[in-house]
Amino acid sequence: MSKIAGQLCALAAAVYLVAPAWAQGDPVGAYRIGPRDVVAIRVFEEAQLDGDFKVNEDGTIRLPLVGNVLAEGLTEEELAARLKEVLEEGLLQRASVTAEVTEFRSRPISVLGAVREPGSLNFPGRLTLIEAITAAGGLSGSQGSSIHVLRRAANGLTDQITIPVEALLVEADPDVNIPIFANDLINVPPAQEVVVYLLGEVSGAGAITFKGTERVTLLAAIARAGGLTERASNKIRLQRRSPDGAVEEIIVHYKRLLAGEQPDPVLRQGDVIIVKESFF
Repeated sequence: MSKIAGQLCALAAAVYLVAPAWAQGDPVGAYRIGPRDVVAIRVFEEAQLDGDFKVNEDGTIRLPLVGNVLAEGLTEEELAARLKEVLEEGLLQRASVTAEVTEFRSRPISVLGAVREPGSLNFPGRLTLIEAITAAGGLSGSQGSSIHVLRRAANGLTDQITIPVEALLVEADPDVNIPIFANDLINVPPAQEVVVYLLGEVSGAGAITFKGTERVTLLAAIARAGGLTERASNKIRLQRRSPDGAVEEIIVHYKRLLAGEQPDPVLRQGDVIIVKESFF
């Protein structure tokens, strides 16, 4: 099982355990209706009652020939059963009723971060992750390598799954284009820049900036700086400051590095690479 597939299985199990009925599995049918939602009502025996009805702020829908009927807190099946009961009590001898939420406005999806139009989306029904990002205007171009989907339950617990941008948009892996449910929050963090400093015998000494999506290694930094000069020593000093202020120094042998005999160190924010002049 792949890492992503494992994450999806774990998330599904966690959501089932902690989430309310509307967030488990398919949101349609288990979703609890709320204010501003739009519900399509169909009554087989009376066409005048058919229509798309917006749930009022007090949680009711107003039907012709019937009046206000409480819909808030009910599932589609429960609302259909309530309408059937109301109609058979005073208007129809027999009523066949269906109710379907067509716009999930009481629990909108939120898309935040590096998208062109961040904010809330009125959930029109079933959406996938790609469709939700597209509805938010698409990625802004400054996104990092991952997208986080947070699924929020009524009891305050939140589950998160991390989706690689490359797997979703470049590889078009259908397994990571997950369904999005009402009240989900999609966070697209911007790429974080990594700045390192090269001093001494390099062609372009100074600060080098990498995007967070790039692999930042010593060889990459030297290449970005234009390479070493002819006077450069074979020993390169990598200085790194720890959170407590202590300075750690790592010695890298450049020829061994090029030959693949020594690992290419991954650089961190603020690292300083010092290349001294050779005396031979």
